[in-house]
Amino acid sequence: MSEVREPLRHNEGNAATGGIWRVTDGSRSRILKVARHGEAAPGSAWTTSDESTHFNYWRREALAYETGFADAAYRDGGIRAPRLEQLVERADGAVELWLEDVAGPDGFAFSVERLGRFGYELGVGQARWVGRVPAAEDVPWLSRGWLRQYMAAGPGHDVRISDDEWDHPVAHVWPAQVRKSLRRLRENRMAVLAAAEALPRTVCHLDCWPANLIEDSTGTSVLLDWAFVGEGAVGEDPANLIIDSVTDGLMDAALLPEIAEAVSDGYIRGLSDGGLRGGGPQGSTAEDVRRAIATCAVAKYNWLGAAAIGAAVRGRTGKPSYNQDDSAEETLWRISGLAALLADWADGLG
Repeated sequence: MSEVREPLRHNEGNAATGGIWRVTDGSRSRILKVARHGEAAPGSAWTTSDESTHFNYWRREALAYETGFADAAYRDGGIRAPRLEQLVERADGAVELWLEDVAGPDGFAFSVERLGRFGYELGVGQARWVGRVPAAEDVPWLSRGWLRQYMAAGPGHDVRISDDEWDHPVAHVWPAQVRKSLRRLRENRMAVLAAAEALPRTVCHLDCWPANLIEDSTGTSVLLDWAFVGEGAVGEDPANLIIDSVTDGLMDAALLPEIAEAVSDGYIRGLSDGGLRGGGPQGSTAEDVRRAIATCAVAKYNWLGAAAIGAAVRGRTGKPSYNQDDSAEETLWRISGLAALLADWADGLG
């Protein structure tokens, strides 16, 4: 029987990924992911780098799988990575990762309770690394200072909207206070970043969202896409999971408050059961961890409100790789609850 290659959805703007396919040959299927160092498309935020600590170092994921780091990182919490079946160095300099095709529901099919369970597992898995992130000389390819680099070069780095756009009639689907808070957050983003960087450090996945989660046939959580893994803040991964669960319309945005509560509660319990007193770093409280989650969320997504309003005001069309909305204005309506949560979290930081 001939080989069949089915292209799989991914961030096509990231030059580090040369494609992802499900490859079926007879009764066997595997996932092929090509990692490469290439030129990003014009206007893309996802430029690649040969620098091993760069936020988008193109070979990091291959190293995470090849060394076994990805599979072992959160084993304490019962989280695993897909099995690496073969790594092929191509003549053009790219790397082929042939991975286990994990059968099971992805994170967008998870219930709120199941997302909370993953939050717990993540907390247990990250507890062992708090204050003990591997040194650069021991694991030189882990990302370092990922969030600061992301803010400087990622998708939100060049978002600009005028005073008039913040108050444009189309933006009034968000209450004035929400827009005011998000505008202030955007203006104060470097101070919020500093607060996030001051949090206790652990090993973070740094792309933790439902698209990268699968539950296998044994009920085990499988975490995909280790291209960004590295040093990060306690709370950084659950923050991303909460926010990115609803950004693209692949989960019901009305569930956001329940998702935020379940993931946060689970993560706090996981840190505690993983050996950290008080549900967080030694001497901290559960409320400190909740504040850390909020801090990381608004630090990373400080640009989201401005970007959504700007796109709606300008009538922007076209979709990113995952977005399910038909227009930017539709997105503005759909993520009203997300905007309110970010505004509330930003206001709570003082």
